[in-house]
Formats: sequence, structure tokens, C-alpha cells
Amino acid sequence: MTALIDSLREGVPKALVELQRLGRTLTKRAADILAFFDRPGTSNGPSEAINGRLEHLRGSALGFRNLTDYIARSLLETGGLRPLLHSRLG
Repeated sequence: MTALIDSLREGVPKALVELQRLGRTLTKRAADILAFFDRPGTSNGPSEAINGRLEHLRGSALGFRNLTDYIARSLLETGGLRPLLHSRLG
């Protein structure tokens, strides 16, 4: 991959503007691109799952004007109140 990035950076005719632009972009982002090949099997799935959950939480607590009510709704939605509720049952 390093050889490909180098060839796009240096060996492209001036008429191929798009390939020159691609070569500049790949050169700037070379560390990120090469890291992908150094760590096979990695994924951004877990961070996307957290982002999705936060968006769902934000949507479920819309309309609350009081910060205390917003926090209570957020804790209720995420299960954060569960230890407090179950400790009183036992």
C-alpha cells in the first residue's frame, strides 16, 4: 500500500488531475490508511453502537425543560436507576 501511495504521489501525469488529487489525499492520510492494514479485524462498530444509543436516549428525553427530570428520564431509560429501585425491594 505504501508503494501505491508513493506512485500516486509522484508518478502521475499532469493531465490526470483527479489521480494527483487522490495521491495528495492518500499521502496526507497515509498513517490512517496504513493503520487499517496493520490491525486486521478491527471495526468502528462498537463506537457506532454507542452513538446510536446516545441518539436514542436524546430522543426519548426530548421535551424536558427541567434538568433533574431530564437526568431522571435518562437514567430510567438506560437502567441507571435499577440498582436503586432493586435495593429497596430486598
